[in-house]
Amino acid sequence: MTMSHPPRRFTPMSQFATDYPVLLIDSDAPLRELHNCVSERLNAVLQYLHLMACTSLPDYAENDINTVTNIARIMVQDVSDVFRVIEQRGFEAPRVTDQI
Repeated sequence: MTMSHPPRRFTPMSQFATDYPVLLIDSDAPLRELHNCVSERLNAVLQYLHLMACTSLPDYAENDINTVTNIARIMVQDVSDVFRVIEQRGFEAPRVTDQI
């Protein structure tokens, strides 16, 4: 008999700078709050990238471009991690056809 493990309440966010997860998502948080978190980060990174796309950097340094792309990557990774939790919650919800 196989036993399934209960879902963890706190889901670790993706991290590349540490060996141990330090940022966690509360998987039991209300969906509205998870959505607000995703929305805030996605809108911020879109505005940031729009600003960077409209900026002229004639004397840019390679380090500047790496910094810009790393900031965008971190923000998009946060969005992806929270979306994963939202999707898991959505797939766990009973479907209407299953209740009939």
